[in-house]
Amino acid sequence: MECINNIKEVFINFGRDHFDEKNVTQLNHALQCAYLAEKENSTPALITASLLHDIGHLINENARSSIEHGIDAEHEEKAVEFLSPWFGDDVLCPIRWHVDAKRYLTATDPEYFSLLSEGSIKSLEVQGGPFSKEEVLEFEKIPYFEDAVKLRRWDEQAKSPSKATPPLEHFVTYIHQSVKT
Repeated sequence: MECINNIKEVFINFGRDHFDEKNVTQLNHALQCAYLAEKENSTPALITASLLHDIGHLINENARSSIEHGIDAEHEEKAVEFLSPWFGDDVLCPIRWHVDAKRYLTATDPEYFSLLSEGSIKSLEVQGGPFSKEEVLEFEKIPYFEDAVKLRRWDEQAKSPSKATPPLEHFVTYIHQSVKT
């Protein structure tokens, strides 16, 4: 299947790049995030979204350095653009909104900011900071906002250099189940 092959190729070619400021690769971060979603008995679509949420960093070689230079590379939009031929809104919306979910959580959950990594704090500033009260209310109206919030929480937890996860092949079944027909 073209979709699976393209996704695997991206992870093979670019997944060994380091994520954030820690000694975690992009692939390991993706696997940890998907594994957290799986452990919570999420839908195949949300597990797939969790696996692929940062693929925009991998297909855009300037994405990481952009944040360091105060520019939002909009990796979530790059991911949606790349994945839209194969997936529907149940996969694409949580990916599209996971950055805004960080802004939402920092505005609505007083403890959430303390959980952010140094890299997430830097990117939060570049991405607009915490939502205003009006932005919170608007965000709560969008489709799949709750899935985006779940994904965002797993995203923040999925940054351990020593966390064991199943291999990429383990998650291929979820990808197959999530491909739009």
